[in-house]
Amino acid sequence: MKSIFDVLLLMLFLSYIGIMCCNDMVIRNAKNKTYNHSSEIPKNKVGLVLGTSKYLKNGDINLFYQYRIDATVNLYKSGKIDIILVSGDNGSKSYDEPSLFKADLIERGIPRPKIHIDYAGFRTLDSMIRAKDIFGQDSITVISQKFHNERAIYLANKDKLS
Repeated sequence: MKSIFDVLLLMLFLSYIGIMCCNDMVIRNAKNKTYNHSSEIPKNKVGLVLGTSKYLKNGDINLFYQYRIDATVNLYKSGKIDIILVSGDNGSKSYDEPSLFKADLIERGIPRPKIHIDYAGFRTLDSMIRAKDIFGQDSITVISQKFHNERAIYLANKDKLS
């Protein structure tokens, strides 16, 4: 019985080490490519807003969503981006992340023609690949939270989008 427990404990420990190594690789790959203040961000023609739900299950606003809206408006109004590409899940008639983002960005003063939508950004990987292959972008400003940006940058670098 003890040997089974020892094997399970070893497997759990090795799994933990594997997860930590992968996370470290993603973080190291994004080093010096994420920013805490918009003043630090270099100008880019396109800002890619990664999708998320607007509301939590309890009906409250999702702060990840709100912060992405705020950051996008700030980057656009400060001249850091010229065009906004909103990517998100639109997998059913009752769920449409990109359209909600677009409506809220327009309400906050972003001109409608400056906002383009990718309705097939079901996952971060999809959004990053489509930004390059469908929307023709070789360089973008990813707009999300730091942990999400790190993952998106890692995926983009693996797909040769920087």
